[in-house]
Amino acid sequence: MSTTTHDIVAKLWNLCNILKDGGISFHQYMIELTYLLFLKMAKETGAETQIPKGYRWGDLKNRSESEQVEFYKQLLNHLGAEGSVIVKAIFADAKSSINKSNTLFALISGIDKLDWYNAHQESMGDVYEGLLEKNVNESKAGAGQYFTPRSLIDSMVHVMRPTLEDIIQDPAAGTGGFLIAANRYIREQGNPDRWTKKQKDKYRSNTFYGMEHVPETHRLALMNLMLHGLDFDPQGAGIRYGDTLSPDGQALPQATLILTNPPFGSKKGGGLPDRSDFEFPTSNKQFCFLQHIYLGLKPGGRAAAIFPDNVLFESNMGRLIRVDLMDKCNLHTILRLPSGIFYAQGVKTNVLFFTRGKKEKGNTKEVWVYDLRSNTPRFGKRTLLKREYFAEFEVAFGSDPLGSFDGLAQRTDTGEEGRFRRFSRDWIAERNDNLDITWLKDEDKDHNGNRDNDNNDREEANSEDDNGECADNNRLPEPEILAQEAIYELEAAIAELRGILQELGKNISL
Repeated sequence: MSTTTHDIVAKLWNLCNILKDGGISFHQYMIELTYLLFLKMAKETGAETQIPKGYRWGDLKNRSESEQVEFYKQLLNHLGAEGSVIVKAIFADAKSSINKSNTLFALISGIDKLDWYNAHQESMGDVYEGLLEKNVNESKAGAGQYFTPRSLIDSMVHVMRPTLEDIIQDPAAGTGGFLIAANRYIREQGNPDRWTKKQKDKYRSNTFYGMEHVPETHRLALMNLMLHGLDFDPQGAGIRYGDTLSPDGQALPQATLILTNPPFGSKKGGGLPDRSDFEFPTSNKQFCFLQHIYLGLKPGGRAAAIFPDNVLFESNMGRLIRVDLMDKCNLHTILRLPSGIFYAQGVKTNVLFFTRGKKEKGNTKEVWVYDLRSNTPRFGKRTLLKREYFAEFEVAFGSDPLGSFDGLAQRTDTGEEGRFRRFSRDWIAERNDNLDITWLKDEDKDHNGNRDNDNNDREEANSEDDNGECADNNRLPEPEILAQEAIYELEAAIAELRGILQELGKNISL
């Protein structure tokens, strides 16, 4: 992030102080900011033709302070029904939490005074992504719902090597980080100015697909994609609003590359997914998404997806799904991620890399495991998870994103003292298809399995760890964090319920 972009992000985020006294949460502030920034950025980028006359930035800014709140709410309602496809999608069922005229006036004035010329010269998209990241780092609440560390995303994209020929999908899109990173990689590795008309048409209408089922998060995603130059078509490319674990997900086109971080937990109400193509029905979201991913790949298509440890070792249905995965796909690499890089409390995660085979059985011959978890620092505000932390893994992974026989032959098993090991499919079968494979011992752990520095760092962890992870995973999170999580879940549920009521034609205030 450049100095100019960082400065604008900091100033925009500081404007949230205006809203604190009004009881508006960080998450609500991000939604309000999305509405206002869309209007302002449309003006700055010459895209106001998408917005109906009379409902643009200047029309809002030039209203008197006493008129602004009422006009702002009228504007939100109008833009949800009028304008371009992207405008109507972003403002669908838009509601404002701002009721004080002086609050809205100060917010609009603050946005208008920023250095938008220099921001436009660099990237409006970078400004918005910076805000999304700021929301995670500062607010904590709900972060794990939609945000994956950019350093991890960039590393996954790098080893998967997306191309202009790919059909790329993220079935749990959040704010669109994976799709945007893949887009950035394609443009950096290629030369867009030399693309043919056919290539440009394919790029714009048949390359990037996603799905997000939380209405407010979907709104953020559409804004993010638009600012990065990616079109949205409800029937085509872009991030669609829907539930991947329903027939909505079956409507997504088969992909040649899937990049994703599916949500943790169980399906709401403990019910089973409404998917006719799932051979192994389960209420466990992770296993449902895993099935969607490998079934959603074209033969020869590849995937990199983040899953918690339980996906690697759960028995019964979990084992059956892992066997099916290793039959239908070449599961060639597992990256064991450091603890605490996600907001979810105590969840340890991995990246699974696999390629859909051209046959239905016996595609996995060997699995390589890279342990980036043992003997690693605890990441937080004082120890940031940076891209360079994945450098050695990227080198060890190699240049073959498919994990082909020739590509795997170039790898080196570093033995019991190293981080990268090879395990045969037969050996994995002998251990009941359990993929939770460890061999390194944490050198800084005591005989009870606790890190030696836990006691020294506990106070810092409780007060400053931006991931909200306790130093001792056996302890419950602080009540404040639990309350924040509950608030976010309630907000998301209310937003979802509003959408349902709107579809039913009910105009009930929640």
